[in-house]
Amino acid sequence: MAIRLPAEQRRRQLLDVACGVFAERGFHATAMDDVAAAAGVTKPVLYQHFPSKRALFVELLEDVGHQLLGELGVATAAVTSGRERVEAGFTAYFRFVTGNEAAFRLLFGAAVRNDAEFAEIVERILDETADAITQLIDIPGTAEHRRVLAHALIGVAEATSRDALTDDGSALEPAVLAQWVSELAWFGLRGVRADEPARK
Repeated sequence: MAIRLPAEQRRRQLLDVACGVFAERGFHATAMDDVAAAAGVTKPVLYQHFPSKRALFVELLEDVGHQLLGELGVATAAVTSGRERVEAGFTAYFRFVTGNEAAFRLLFGAAVRNDAEFAEIVERILDETADAITQLIDIPGTAEHRRVLAHALIGVAEATSRDALTDDGSALEPAVLAQWVSELAWFGLRGVRADEPARK
């Protein structure tokens, strides 16, 4: 018998459990019965909070995205220098990824790329992340220039995370990943020049 929880606590529990189930099985292979069973509740209880599997998945994507943005915001607000902000941002990102592998796989898995609604949500989350990072990049360039670099940094972080989440148990500590990648990013950003023509 499921323990009765206040509505918000139950909703939080269901989202956390659903994240793991969807990440493991994928959207199409997961049934609401699977989520209910994993959460230890009946299907009617699950439907009290989410009217459909798609509605649950949409809210889950939004939830995971807000968690990631929140952690990046807290980490980068706590430091003052540009170098510290770069490393703090990467540390928060890699800590989130390694501590929430299911959430990362949910955001960047095949299910979201192959569904227009899901893809739109993830693209918006990435745009919001880029907006936040753009504000932290201090270079002698335009806002558009900084935004392009922000998306490039997101790509580096995503690719590094995929490599770090290996199945052989050799994932590196978030602080180590952040140190290595932030060094690349920092010295790369230091070399950026505004409106400098490319050498032929």
